[in-house]
Amino acid sequence: MRRAVLASTGISALIVTLLALKPHHTQAVAGVGPRTSPTSAPRTPASASPGAPAATGTYTGDPIDTPYGTVQVAAVLAHGKITDVQILQAPDRNGRDQQLAAYSLPRLTQEALGAQSARIDAVSGASYTSEGYIQSLQSALDQAHV
Repeated sequence: MRRAVLASTGISALIVTLLALKPHHTQAVAGVGPRTSPTSAPRTPASASPGAPAATGTYTGDPIDTPYGTVQVAAVLAHGKITDVQILQAPDRNGRDQQLAAYSLPRLTQEALGAQSARIDAVSGASYTSEGYIQSLQSALDQAHV
């Protein structure tokens, strides 16, 4: 009887503790949070600053070299909102690189469109490609808001 009381008390305390934890992000896509690396520059959202005209057009990001190839994207903006992200370069040195790019880049684009910024999480298994995508997208967004 005493063990049952201790076990249920312990489980209850654990559940209360887990429910009390707050998520570290406020992304529109559930379970996806921002990820920053110590070497990356701070990221700003795609929305224009107050009083500045909203950006419209296609902005080409910097090509980012990764261990598996270069990643480069172009952000298409309409009135300051990201409407599309075009893949200009993707890792394609071998079949595995092509496979990872084909899997990860559409997911990264979907996240960027949902977040309306480059503050998106990396795709598991495609960390280098994800980081290259994020950096290239951020450079495109920076050009739109200079």
